[in-house]
Amino acid sequence: MKVRLATSRGFCFGVEDAIELAEAAVEEHGPGRVVALGPVIHNKQVVNELEEAGLNQSGDLETIDPSKTVLIRSHGAPPETFQRADERGLRIIDATCVLVKRAQNVVKQLHEEGYHVVMIGDPDHPEVRGVIGYAPNVTVIDEETNLERALPYRERIGIVAQTTHSPEHVADMIAKILKRPYREVKIVNTLCLEVTRRQEAAMELAREVDVMFVLGGLHSANTRELARLCQEAGCDTYHLETWKQFEPSMVEGKQVAGVTAGASTPESVIAQFVGELEAL
Repeated sequence: MKVRLATSRGFCFGVEDAIELAEAAVEEHGPGRVVALGPVIHNKQVVNELEEAGLNQSGDLETIDPSKTVLIRSHGAPPETFQRADERGLRIIDATCVLVKRAQNVVKQLHEEGYHVVMIGDPDHPEVRGVIGYAPNVTVIDEETNLERALPYRERIGIVAQTTHSPEHVADMIAKILKRPYREVKIVNTLCLEVTRRQEAAMELAREVDVMFVLGGLHSANTRELARLCQEAGCDTYHLETWKQFEPSMVEGKQVAGVTAGASTPESVIAQFVGELEAL
């Protein structure tokens, strides 16, 4: 089968930095001495490899032994997490993506400037939960939100977005907000350019192939967004974690397959998938 790869795909620099920090921390402190506060990135294969190398994981800061080192995941954490870790005497290694860190700082600055902060994003996503901790009473909205009920009137509002959202989605949400009678609206672009490039490349490829495969963690927001955009481009699309989820029926009657991958997907997963697909 003929396979075409998206020109922009796979690991972004934020993910690479987080993995390198995790590996270096385990090497420095020893296996079992470093605990990640949640999955370092949203990819099972990478997380399993890090755990095999000696990186532990916990979802509760209070259960971590004070003698161990805490690794903050790439999605970041609210300031209360850092404060509590310091109170418990825990050493911290911060693997927060620099663009997520920027979004945190923007939210803090908007609040200090007197804006009511509105974040366009998934309220259950760890990045969003971390970012909104940098200002009180942040309103989080997504495409399912009823703006009339969820967005109280304020004269001045400042808008940011989850870094992995598509520009089209964010623009659509901003347009809906601007229909309301706010006296002043300040918009700060917090989208990740690396993610945007992957989205553009995926949509372009989806319009030229018979079927698209989007590889990456099923819980990865940026990978799910890639799959949604490819589907919207009019191409049959499958979101898979690895080759193990592939079924021959997915390519029945298809001649050319396109492959892309989320920002947390290692090149080894992509290479294996492409090799197996080409061998059909």
